[in-house]
Amino acid sequence: MNTRDPDPLRDPELKGDLEATLQTRKELGEGYESELVDAFLEKVERRIDTAVDRRVRRRLAEEQMAPGRTARGRPRGNGSNGPGPAFGLAALSLMMAIPLSAIAAANAGLPGLLICWGGIVGVNACYAVVTGALRPGRNAGTDAD
Repeated sequence: MNTRDPDPLRDPELKGDLEATLQTRKELGEGYESELVDAFLEKVERRIDTAVDRRVRRRLAEEQMAPGRTARGRPRGNGSNGPGPAFGLAALSLMMAIPLSAIAAANAGLPGLLICWGGIVGVNACYAVVTGALRPGRNAGTDAD
C-alpha cells in the first residue's frame, strides 16, 4: 500500500474533469470560459486542500504518538543549550548507585552488586533507546542529523 498521498494534479478523476471542462468550453464558446475555469480551479483547490489537510493530520498524529519528541525525533528541550534530560538521568543514576551498591553488596554480596548495576545500566540503556541516542551517525549531545 502506498503511504504517500496521491498527487492531486495527476488524479485521473481530476483529469477527467479538465477534459469535460474543455469540451464544455468548446460547446458553449468563449463567453463561459471564465466561469468554467473558475469552477475547475475550485475543484483543484479543494483537492489540494484535502491532500494538505490529510498530511497535516498525519503529522500531528505522529507527533502525538511520541509526546516527548519534536517532529524530527529529537527530545524537546527548554530552548537552552545546557544539560538535557539525558544528563539528569545519568547524574541521578550515579547518585543512586552509591547507596544501592552498598545495600546490594551488604545483603547479597557480589551477585547482588552485579544485579544492582545491571538495573542501573538497564534504565539508562532503555532511556537511550527510547530517545534514539543510540542511532548510528548520531553524536551524543549534538543536534546534528
